[in-house]
Amino acid sequence: MSWQTLRLRGERLAAAHHEWTHMHNLIDDVLDSRWLWITARLLLAVVFLSSGLAKLIDFQGGLAEMRAAGLEPAGLFNIATAVVLIGGSALLVLDRVLWAGAGALALFLLLTILVVHRFWALPEPLAKQAMFWALEHITVIGGLTAAAVASRARRRLRAARAREENA
Repeated sequence: MSWQTLRLRGERLAAAHHEWTHMHNLIDDVLDSRWLWITARLLLAVVFLSSGLAKLIDFQGGLAEMRAAGLEPAGLFNIATAVVLIGGSALLVLDRVLWAGAGALALFLLLTILVVHRFWALPEPLAKQAMFWALEHITVIGGLTAAAVASRARRRLRAARAREENA
């Protein structure tokens, strides 16, 4: 291999490294951006907020859901569910005590699995459908947990940066 070939390969590697560094910086900027954090929280909250609002807008439908799950008094359970879903969503979207909102929504999902999606107690094919709902709920609990962790990490990072600026 000639020196010229080695030099060209070195230049290509340097150019590729420069492109990688630029792409890496771009990805870091996007992942650190405020707008992506807001968007992620909004996307995570959509399912809870829409369900909570639906229970208030179509109150009779909400009552039917509660009765179908064996929850009485249906009116009380429907209102409590709407409050948890809307309140938890608000804390999530506003990033105010996000851990509490995420925890309330996660607990709601766990209770939903135990009360409504009891795949272990249902006959087929209902058991299979309930299991898929339960797995979906567990996945969303993971997303809520990740949001709580990210919220705390972002707060700590902002505080560390503020201390550095004031030092």
